[in-house]
Amino acid sequence: MRLLFRLIAALPLRTVQALGAALARLVFLLSAGERRRLDENLRRAGYSDPQLQRAAIDEAGKTVLEMPWFWTRPHSEIIKLVRRVDGDAAVREAQSQGKGIIFVTPHLGCFELAALYAGAQARITAMYRPPRQSVFELLMRAGRARGGVRLARADMQGVFTLLKALRNGEWVGILPDQVPAKGEGEWTEFFGHPAYTMVLAPRLQKSTSAVVILAFCERLPRGEGYRIHLEPLPPLEPGESRARQLNRGLEQLIRKCPAQYLWSYNRYKVPAGVAPPGPPADTGGHADDESAASPVRQSEACR
Repeated sequence: MRLLFRLIAALPLRTVQALGAALARLVFLLSAGERRRLDENLRRAGYSDPQLQRAAIDEAGKTVLEMPWFWTRPHSEIIKLVRRVDGDAAVREAQSQGKGIIFVTPHLGCFELAALYAGAQARITAMYRPPRQSVFELLMRAGRARGGVRLARADMQGVFTLLKALRNGEWVGILPDQVPAKGEGEWTEFFGHPAYTMVLAPRLQKSTSAVVILAFCERLPRGEGYRIHLEPLPPLEPGESRARQLNRGLEQLIRKCPAQYLWSYNRYKVPAGVAPPGPPADTGGHADDESAASPVRQSEACR
C-alpha cells in the first residue's frame, strides 16, 4: 500500500483528480447500491438534476484519491495549494479573546487539506475514527499528524484530549456528519429528514465556551488549488436543539457547493442499539428552497 501511495503522490494533482473521477464513475456504474444511496440522499435534499448527480460522483472519486496524495506529498507544498481563505475574521476574534475554536468540517470538498492548513497556522487537535486495517491507520496518522496537527481517536480519551486543548485556547477539528454510536447523538432533521446526529461539538462548546466555526475546503477546477470557507454557526432559533442548529448550519454550507458533498455516505442509517425515529414530517426535502430548486446553478457557482 505504501508503494501505491507513493505512485499516486508522484502524479500531478490534476491527474490524480481526473483518475479519481474516472474510477468513481466505474464504481457507481458497477454498484447499484452506491448509486441508489447517492440518488436517495440527493432527492432528500431536494436535488434531482442528472448533471449534479454526475458531478457529485466525480467529486466523490476526487476525494478518495486525494487522500493518499495529501498524506504523501511534502507538507510545505500542500499548504501552498490554498489560494484564498474567506471568513477568517471570526477566527481572529476568538484568538484575541483567548477562546478555543471548534472547527466542524463536513464531508464537503477536500476535508483532508482543511486540518493540514489549520495546523500551519496554530496548534489543532483533529478527532478521527480508526479504520479497520491497522496498516491504513499508520499511513493515515503519518499523513495527517504534521505541522501543528495532533490526532485524537474517537473515544473517551480522545474527548478528554479535545477538552484539554479547548481549555488551553487551542483549536480542535471534528467531522460533524458522521453517524455516531448509541448514546453519542440524537435524532434531528438533516435536509428535512431525521438523521442520528453527533452531539459532541455542542457539548464541547457548552463545557468550554469555545467558538464553533463551520469550515470547508472548496476544490477549484482543473487542479488549480483550493479555497477555504469559514462561517460561524447560524443563530439558535426558538425551541431548536443545538444538534439541529449544527445541521442547519451544515445544510447552508453544503448548499453553497452541493456537487462536492459526499452524498454516497449512509448518513441516515440507524446505528446499532439506537431506536429508529418516528415518521418524518412531509417537508419535501425543502424543495421550495431557492437553492434546492436550482441545483445546477448552485454547483456551478462553487467552481
